[in-house]
Amino acid sequence: MQRIKPLKTGWQLLKSSCEGAAKQVNTSPSTSRYYSHRPPQGRGSFGLLFDIDGVLVRGRTLIPAAKQCFRSLVDGEGKYKVPVVFVTNAGNCMRQTKAEHLSELLDVQVSPDQVVLSHSPLRMLTQFHKMRVLVSGQGPVEEVAHNLGFQDVVTIDMLREAYSLLDVVDHSRRPKHNTPSSKGLPPIEAVILFGEPIRWETNLQLIVDVLQTNGNPDDVCSAMRYPHIPVLACNMDLLWMAEAKNPRFGHGMFLVCLESLYKKVTGYDLKYEALIGKPSVVTYNYAELLVSQQAERLGWNTPVKRLYAIGDNPMSDIYGANLYNNYLQACQRTTAQAQTRSGGGDPSAGTVAAASKVTSTVAVGVEEELPEGCSSILVCTGVYSRDQQEQHVFHGHRDFRFDPALTQPSFVVEDVKEAVELVFQQEGWPLD
Repeated sequence: MQRIKPLKTGWQLLKSSCEGAAKQVNTSPSTSRYYSHRPPQGRGSFGLLFDIDGVLVRGRTLIPAAKQCFRSLVDGEGKYKVPVVFVTNAGNCMRQTKAEHLSELLDVQVSPDQVVLSHSPLRMLTQFHKMRVLVSGQGPVEEVAHNLGFQDVVTIDMLREAYSLLDVVDHSRRPKHNTPSSKGLPPIEAVILFGEPIRWETNLQLIVDVLQTNGNPDDVCSAMRYPHIPVLACNMDLLWMAEAKNPRFGHGMFLVCLESLYKKVTGYDLKYEALIGKPSVVTYNYAELLVSQQAERLGWNTPVKRLYAIGDNPMSDIYGANLYNNYLQACQRTTAQAQTRSGGGDPSAGTVAAASKVTSTVAVGVEEELPEGCSSILVCTGVYSRDQQEQHVFHGHRDFRFDPALTQPSFVVEDVKEAVELVFQQEGWPLD
């Protein structure tokens, strides 16, 4: 089974950047101690994908089972026994920052190449990197965008400073002068939505302005073009779990507002050039690449056969893991059919598949082997609770077809510690 790769250069760039990071990690005198175990004799190889919010933490509070769990995933010298990757829809920070925070919370070493944020796969969308992009979210969004490869970045604050008449919901932020001058900016060519902003009314107003005016928010929108300029969105979570007893609004809720407003004002549907983050297949592909690289550093000489995705949200974590499992099964069927047609030889053509909502098409190529499957494990410490009634309302994104079967986990456990114990038992590995 082969890994998918884009027909353009994006995936090769993504892989090379990951490998470059891995080489840097390997040259570190401390990192060699993180990975040194091989599968027990006669046992298969597997990797673990951990969600963070609702699985390891609630807001800023560590879930007690998380630290207990990670004590069993490393040996007495702090070496990981199996590949571990953290896959989160959070995207308001750099990978290095998230890794340092997890290291402190879990009391184990977490490196940046173990972290997949919602925006991480944007590295592969190189066709947008030279465009002038408007970024929305909170935290160091400008720094994040540059780190991902975007060269010409405009923030919402930069936009409202240039066009001071646009943001008027909050009376205290209205211009003090009657006719303030507009500084003017070159046209915006694409919009990137990293995560929920702090001031929703400001971001919603200015983004709709940009979309209606073909990137020139100081123009009259009477000659609006449709389709609008490209929009790329990260993190589709409608809800997420913090310290409160009930889930909080996530970036998916902001997207619902933006889509509704744009439709109400223009009569047209908002279109996305890319939707990434869980449950997008491309996010799991990226995570699996990191798992495979960790397996190499562990000294494993056989490909990772199975992935186990541990999450708390049936509509993103479980839906995404099951969607990726279906993708893996489809890849296996495609390769088997191609081998049959070619008389058992190694297929070099394969079929073209869609990597979730990313518009770059991808094709089966001759590279590393994909896992046989991905199992989903639902914990009860976050969005999902055993006490709640079965959820029939689809909380997924508008552009994802709702398949109730994809919200059904392979396993339901109480917490992350029980999840890891279950995986090791399934694989026949000793946990201690």
